Amino acid sequence: MMDVIEATEAYEHWAFAQIPKVRSDLARKHEAMASGPFPFLRATYYRWAQLWPRLCEDLNDAPRVLSVGDLHVENFGTWRDIEGRLVWGVNDFDEAHMAPYTLDLVRLTASALLALESNQADIARDRIADTILAGYMKHLDGEARPFVLEEPNRWLRRLAFGEFRDPEPFWAKLNGLPDVDGTIPHKVKKHLEKRFPQTGLALRFVHRTAGLGSLGRPRYVALGPWHGSTVAREAKALLPSAWVWARDKGRKRIRYNDLLARAIRCPDPYAGAVDEWLIRRLAPESIGIDLAALPKKKLEDRLLTAMGSETANIHLGTAGAADAIRKDLNGRRRSWLERAADTMADKLREDQAVWRASRHQD
Repeated sequence: MMDVIEATEAYEHWAFAQIPKVRSDLARKHEAMASGPFPFLRATYYRWAQLWPRLCEDLNDAPRVLSVGDLHVENFGTWRDIEGRLVWGVNDFDEAHMAPYTLDLVRLTASALLALESNQADIARDRIADTILAGYMKHLDGEARPFVLEEPNRWLRRLAFGEFRDPEPFWAKLNGLPDVDGTIPHKVKKHLEKRFPQTGLALRFVHRTAGLGSLGRPRYVALGPWHGSTVAREAKALLPSAWVWARDKGRKRIRYNDLLARAIRCPDPYAGAVDEWLIRRLAPESIGIDLAALPKKKLEDRLLTAMGSETANIHLGTAGAADAIRKDLNGRRRSWLERAADTMADKLREDQAVWRASRHQD
């Protein structure tokens, strides 16, 4: 088994043989990986995919579903559906692939444990696994529905519409980004232009740095004025899931659109994969939710419960998943999720310490 330094070099060699490398963003990713175990988890799904079968061998034979893969507590956000309603749920499917249903649950739980340690979560450690699993079972057992933030889910709507959604700083930040230097591919420009509400707008094309797992990939934003305000569309380069690199090198299909189409979901009409690029609308209410920007009691029980339920919404997109998963869960010990999450979190802490030490030696 490679160590984390070797794994990172091997994964990046594989990834950037397929797409251009944004060196400044990749350097930021490496710095973030050294800053703590939680950002390290977010940035290194390739390492999780590599470790999973060995450290969670007893979970690897669980029923397989189309999974998020890189699921964690900051992989949730809001968007507007075709009716203009605000919807909450998982908002990043870059790493979608077929996997045991247990993988998403263990990764979500481990991420909550590590977020708690980095002061980005506010919940008792010993309740995390049970709370996530209770939410998952609630939707698995017949209550599955998208999280539409209209009449129901008022508490989640209040949480989603905090001060960090203020449009003035949001648009000021985007409008302050530097223009790209002409390197944006022609087909990407065309895909972005087609997504605007009107042709012929005076568009600016800028480079945006965001996320952690995808840092280093090309990411472009088109900005244009429309009826007195700014509108924006983003293009981000996609790759096959890191699971392909770690476990299944023969399958190079990008599963982003597959998961969007199958999950129990009110989709974002502006989001989808085209020609190996994710094209989506950017707006104050159409972005991920940063835990650090939420109120002090930010990761309380019901938010983790909702995250578990939304995970079930994703898995139920696979035909026959509910019965197969229930049968499998009935045969597992009560503490399986907590034990597996602890095991993976411990290994990630160890890997992160090795990565941090290597950075200090450079």
